[in-house]
Amino acid sequence: MSFTIDIGTRLLLGAALASLFGLGHPQPPTAGSSSLEGTYWKAIELAGTPTPVQDANREAHLMFQPAGRVSGSDGCNRFTGTFQLSGGSVTFGQMAGTQMTCVGTGGIDRTFRDALKSAARLAVVGSRLELLDAAGRRVAAFAAVARIAVPTTAVSLPGTAWRLVKFQGGDGTTLVPDDPEKYTIELSAGGRLTARIDCNRGRGTWRSSGANQIQFGPLALTRATCPARSLHNQIVRQWSQVRSYVIRGGHLLLSLMADGGIYEFEPISRKP
Repeated sequence: MSFTIDIGTRLLLGAALASLFGLGHPQPPTAGSSSLEGTYWKAIELAGTPTPVQDANREAHLMFQPAGRVSGSDGCNRFTGTFQLSGGSVTFGQMAGTQMTCVGTGGIDRTFRDALKSAARLAVVGSRLELLDAAGRRVAAFAAVARIAVPTTAVSLPGTAWRLVKFQGGDGTTLVPDDPEKYTIELSAGGRLTARIDCNRGRGTWRSSGANQIQFGPLALTRATCPARSLHNQIVRQWSQVRSYVIRGGHLLLSLMADGGIYEFEPISRKP
């Protein structure tokens, strides 16, 4: 005679046994859990295999942030994106990141990204985080290495100026401006902003309603006709779709709603 136990039943049985014997057991964290956010989670196992010693500058890891943001490294390239957490269920959205070609990684980067794509549940056991697929198989395990400073609105945006580095689309498309100086944003106190979008300049408003949240109001622009290969029309069309931001490595990353993509800006140096 054979029988099956679904993952929900197994978790309940595991919790009951842990309670009976005093053992620690997976705790499904919430998106605001301090044990999840603000911790550097180093990958120690991928697809059932312990991760080898890696270059500390690019070792595979995850860092969860407020407002459903996540960033890290796949062992080769750095990335940023979104995640949704409900109880113990987790879904990772489209990730945007660097596109370096790495050698000698042993395929860790591919295995890492596959783990994020297949992850259906997330559990924290003390200082250990595990990702499980829909069948309950562990696809990745992480160890808490250190606490990090979680970006918040304490990062002062008023008085900053930025120029566009690139756009990373949710479909993997990367667009780079012909001249970053043609695409700039200056955020002023009081929710005012000025912008240059290729051949046009304008003014508008911005607001931040919470940690890492940002939205732009209507933009009043001049009406010159920009060159055919300009990013002007796309940026104007997506202007109102910006929903969140992260400052990473000194760069400002503006994320569109529904994993539409990420605009990456670098700071404009002020001349004395």
